[in-house]
Amino acid sequence: MREKEEATKKKNHIFSKILKVIKPKYLMILILIFCVFGIGIGAGKSFFTETKTVKLGFENIGELATQSAYSSNVSVIDESRDVLGIKIPFTQSKYVFSYDTVIKAGLDFEDISWKVDEESKTITIVLPEAKVLSNEINEKSLKVYHEEESLFTNVDLKQTNEALSTLKETAEENAIKNGLLKNAKSNAKTLVKNFVGQVYDLNVYQVEFK
Repeated sequence: MREKEEATKKKNHIFSKILKVIKPKYLMILILIFCVFGIGIGAGKSFFTETKTVKLGFENIGELATQSAYSSNVSVIDESRDVLGIKIPFTQSKYVFSYDTVIKAGLDFEDISWKVDEESKTITIVLPEAKVLSNEINEKSLKVYHEEESLFTNVDLKQTNEALSTLKETAEENAIKNGLLKNAKSNAKTLVKNFVGQVYDLNVYQVEFK
């Protein structure tokens, strides 16, 4: 304790001698320089807190399916020979069958852009439009409801392929009409917000989508 008191007295004694040596006008100049320098340092620190560089995980995801649509679709192949638009009896080949389809929609996450406003604590994220990523037929789901083949009319591979293409197109159109893309984008927003929440405190920052 005595050593600390003696050291403090010694410092105070030295400081008082310095003040006596320095003239009052120079002392004021030193105080002003210290104040300006101190304010400058504070302003610099405040400025640098306005920028924040982070890397969010979704930047490296690429395409990601966020919604799937499952449906069973019926297709008909009906071929027969005709003369002047009149079908010839016993020449009709007709197939009625169905396949289950799985259609997936989502976003290309590489096209997402975002920015952070530290002043308003707002994160603005611009999402691309949702799109269909895949349209597949479950081959094991085939159901045949009607099968009739004439010796005079053969159904070739080209006709079968066209029927399957039409089936897939119809399934995709129906899925979109029933909100496939809308739901895909809504789910993507939830997913992206979760990614953002791993970096930013969502109790502090507000996320806006455009």
